[in-house]
Amino acid sequence: MHFVQAKGILSSSNGINLYRGCSHGCIYCDSRSKCYGMNHDFEDIEVKENAPELLEAALRRKRKRCMIGTGAMTDPYIPLEKSLEYTRKALLLIEKYGFGVALQTKSSLVLRDLELLKRINQKTKAVVQMTLTTADDSLCRIIEPNVCATSERFETLKILRGEGIPTVVWLCPVLPFINDTEENIRAILEMCAQAGVYGVICFGMGLTLRDGNREYFYSRLDRSFPGLKEKYIREFGNQYAVNSPKTSGLMRLFHSFCEKNGIVHSNDKIFEYMNRFEDKNAAEQLSLWQI
Repeated sequence: MHFVQAKGILSSSNGINLYRGCSHGCIYCDSRSKCYGMNHDFEDIEVKENAPELLEAALRRKRKRCMIGTGAMTDPYIPLEKSLEYTRKALLLIEKYGFGVALQTKSSLVLRDLELLKRINQKTKAVVQMTLTTADDSLCRIIEPNVCATSERFETLKILRGEGIPTVVWLCPVLPFINDTEENIRAILEMCAQAGVYGVICFGMGLTLRDGNREYFYSRLDRSFPGLKEKYIREFGNQYAVNSPKTSGLMRLFHSFCEKNGIVHSNDKIFEYMNRFEDKNAAEQLSLWQI
């Protein structure tokens, strides 16, 4: 871990990343890609020391309230968050200034901030997104070794929904010849239905590999799936998009299951929902006025 003084914290699309790098160890992580220009070891977490001050100044200057996103590049609930509480500080500021939040994580640590998320959600909207890649906890510990297992994430989703927090699942990545089975996809979707998720984001049955994350991914294949790296090289070469040979059938299963179970499965609709700011207090006052 090391600290830096950031020049800014809120992106033009209203996203924040309080940390750079990650210790979850997911073998497929795109954030390792060289194109992001990270000049330190990925596991040497960069902490933006002045992030809370920068965020407060940015929110105070905002003319219109909106949804604030976090988790696109680095999980906001990496283990360091337990002691540093930068994500919690950011949520407190988001609540203070009346903004909404859409955060993405793989960690049950999000439940630490449940009461805070509920307060935000009472005023506007707090959406928690959870990534699910495999229904098999033993496989999860191989491909996502340093983060809570799928079963714990499933329980987290149920708790959040039970407390009124809307949830979204990212069904990705799907790794060819590893978790691209009908049994696995169906089991994940069953979890989504049981947990009452609003929607499931899926960009197809595959993953992306670029310089930086490709080399790391292949090294982990050599360690845990001997011989599979060679099969990837034969099948996909240096392709950016690495799609499962079973894509067509798995996507049909995905869309039909979601349709049958009332789960939103249009990526555009889900992102529109997560980006749409809702002032519940204003809506309630308007409703009372109309009465």
